Amino acid sequence: MYTTINGILSTPYMIQVRGNAEERNKKRWGYHGFEGYAKDDKSRITMLVNKHIEMERPVAELYYYSTVYNHDEAAYNWFKIGSDVKQHSFMFGRDKAVFYGSLKLTNALTLGRIGKEDISLTKPAGDDEQNAEQDAKYVNYNELKSGGDGTIFYDKDRDIVVIKIKGKWMKVAVEALPEGVEYGF
Repeated sequence: MYTTINGILSTPYMIQVRGNAEERNKKRWGYHGFEGYAKDDKSRITMLVNKHIEMERPVAELYYYSTVYNHDEAAYNWFKIGSDVKQHSFMFGRDKAVFYGSLKLTNALTLGRIGKEDISLTKPAGDDEQNAEQDAKYVNYNELKSGGDGTIFYDKDRDIVVIKIKGKWMKVAVEALPEGVEYGF
């Protein structure tokens, strides 16, 4: 049952969305905690809880779904965090993030470890959600193919770091650390 409020909902407290097994059907598909529709009244931001398990943990998901209504990359608009100023802040799509601002890490950066087994030259037929693993391999291929100069990854088949410069893949020269240099691990 839906309740429509023709006005602003404001509270000095918090808003909770809860449910248990008996009430699961009261939440959209049992996962949706929030939907906010755009001015076209079709595309929306969506917050899901526990639809998927990834890397052995339940996942909360937040995205801007378009009007395509499938799981293809084109079905997801940009979700921007930081500000509403064009070409500033940080945008997230289904398979890509664009950071207009700088990125400061306070820990290690791990490059993507990509080898032949992690790439598929063809997009699998059918729904991307049902073919998620194979589609992710196609996303890897597509990004490496279309990625411009500065695209970098770890080639795990050859144990090298490669970077695209002037449209060509080149290996990054590395050398062993001097004797006695250790990091305590």
